[in-house]
Amino acid sequence: MTPGARLSAAIDILNIVDSDKTAADALIRAYFRSRRYAGSKDRRAVTDRVFFVLRHRARLDWWIAGAAGDMAPDGRTRVLASLLLDDQETAAGIATLFNGEGHNPVPLSPEETALAENLAGKGMEHDAMPEAVILEVPAWLEEPLRSQWKERFTGEMVALNATAPVDVRVNLSRVSRDQAMKSLSREDIATHATNLSPAGLRLDGRVRLEQTKAFKKGLVEVQDEGSQLVAQLCDVKPGMTVVDYCAGAGGKTLALADRMGLQDAQGEGSALIACDISEKRLARMDDRLKRAGLERAVHRQSLSGEGSEWVGLNEGIADRVLIDAPCSGTGAWRRHPETRWRLSQSRLDTHMSEQDDVLQAAARLVAPGGWLIYATCSFLKCENEDRIAAFLAKHEQFSALRIADVWAASLGGPCPTTGTALTLTPATTSTDGFYCTVLARRAG
Repeated sequence: MTPGARLSAAIDILNIVDSDKTAADALIRAYFRSRRYAGSKDRRAVTDRVFFVLRHRARLDWWIAGAAGDMAPDGRTRVLASLLLDDQETAAGIATLFNGEGHNPVPLSPEETALAENLAGKGMEHDAMPEAVILEVPAWLEEPLRSQWKERFTGEMVALNATAPVDVRVNLSRVSRDQAMKSLSREDIATHATNLSPAGLRLDGRVRLEQTKAFKKGLVEVQDEGSQLVAQLCDVKPGMTVVDYCAGAGGKTLALADRMGLQDAQGEGSALIACDISEKRLARMDDRLKRAGLERAVHRQSLSGEGSEWVGLNEGIADRVLIDAPCSGTGAWRRHPETRWRLSQSRLDTHMSEQDDVLQAAARLVAPGGWLIYATCSFLKCENEDRIAAFLAKHEQFSALRIADVWAASLGGPCPTTGTALTLTPATTSTDGFYCTVLARRAG
C-alpha cells in the first residue's frame, strides 16, 4: 500500500468506528480480512493511525473547530489534522498525499485546504486548550470524575489514555508460571511476572501471541491482570458449584476452571456453569475451552433475563456466583478508546438498570453461606458502590466482606485497597480499571 492508500484505509475505518458499536480492533480485523493485499507493515501503520486519532480525538476536534469553523469532524478531517499536528506534515505535503491518484484520498476541498493551512506548523496542544480536552474527557463526565477522584483526576485520566500492555494468564493446572515464561522465551517473546496476580505474565513488547506453542497448547490465555484478580477473589475450590453469570466469551470462566481443577481428577464433584443472555457470546468460548481441554468440563446455559426459568429451577445451588456485570467499560478505555465517545448518560442509565436486574437474579442462585461476587470493568461510582448499596438495602441476608480478608484467603499478601471492594485503575495498579466486591449470604 502507498502512504496515501494507508491514509484512505484509516479514514474508512474511522468512519466505520463512528457508525458502529463493534470494538475498533475487531472492525480493523474485519476490514483487512477482505483486503489480503495489505501486508503486515500496512496493517500496523493503519492501525497505529486509527488508534492515534481515537486517543487524541478531543484535541483534534478542538483544533478543527477553531480552524475550520462549521466543518463537522469526521474520519477524513481527523486524519488530516493528525498529519499536520503530530506528523508535522506541511500543507504542500498534504496535497501530494490527498491527490486522488490510485487509492489515495481525493483532493482537498477549499475548506479542507484552509484547514490545512491554518493547522500547519502547530502542535497537538495549545495554551488555550482546556485541561479536559487535553485529558480526552467527554464533557458530560468531567465534573463527576473530578468529584470522584479529586486530586487524582489528572493522573488517572493520563493513564487511561495510554496504550495498554498485553497480559496473559498461565494455566497453572498444566504448567508453572516459570515454565510458561521459558516456553514463550524460546520463541523470542520476553515476559515478566505481573505484580499482583500469581498466574499472570506481562509481555515486554507487541507480538502475535496466537502463533506460539504456549498459546496453541492452552498453556496461556490473554487476560488483563485485573480480570485475573477478579477470578482469583472468588476463592473457588474443587468440589464447589460455581456460576459465572455473565460469562461472555469466557475469560473468567477459564480462570475459574483452572482454580477448580477441572482439567484433572481434583475437579471431581465440581460444577462450573457459564451463563449469558447471548448464545452467540457463549459460543465464542468454544475455541478457548478446546485449547484448555475444558470443552466437556464447563456447562453453558443460555438465559432469558431475570425471569429465566433456569434461575427459578436452580435457586440456592451455587457456592459462588460471579457477576461480571454489563457496564460502561470505562476501565478499559486504554484498550478501547472509542468507547469513551460512544458512552452517553442514557446508555449509562441503561447499564445501571441492567446491573440491578442482574444482581437481583443472580442472588437467587447463591446457597446459604455462599458468595455473590459483583465486578465491573468500570471506575464509575454509579455502577459500583451505588449499585451494591441499593442491592444490600433490599437483601438483608447478604453482607459485604472486607476485601483484605478475601484477598488474604484467596491470594495471600497485602491487598492493594481497603474497605469492602477492590478498586483497580491503570494509574494505581497498572491494570485495567476494575471494581470487585464480595457479598456473603447468611448461612441458615
